[in-house]
Amino acid sequence: MKNIVFAIALLVSGALSAQKWESSLVQATESAKKTNRNIILVFSGSDWCAPCIKLDKAIWQSPEFQSFAKENWVLLKADFPRKKDNKLTGEQQERNAQLANMYNKNGYFPLVVVLDPNGNMLGQTGYKDISPKEYVELLKGFKG
Repeated sequence: MKNIVFAIALLVSGALSAQKWESSLVQATESAKKTNRNIILVFSGSDWCAPCIKLDKAIWQSPEFQSFAKENWVLLKADFPRKKDNKLTGEQQERNAQLANMYNKNGYFPLVVVLDPNGNMLGQTGYKDISPKEYVELLKGFKG
């Protein structure tokens, strides 16, 4: 019984701490304008790009990033998976392609773009082998 209660508590706490990633620039900018927050736009190849996978595990999933992001940023992900099992809807593929046309014309992966609430680019970076705290500081440095 104790194990069941512990497992449920662990699942609930994980769900509560998980960040919400938007999949639409329209939704992200609306949310950013309401909350006066910048947008962190991530271009990722979640099932084929080794640095993208490392960035996800080391930074996006870290408690340090999640805690700061929850209070300070709107998160937007443009994923470009290649495996058939991870295929996106046609509508999502189109939205991601439009984002790439606007902010990632060179097709870099991973690419992390910091936008103001109006969608203007403030800065960009990629994978860096640094701590989550250092990565948060790097992203905070891009200000409008």
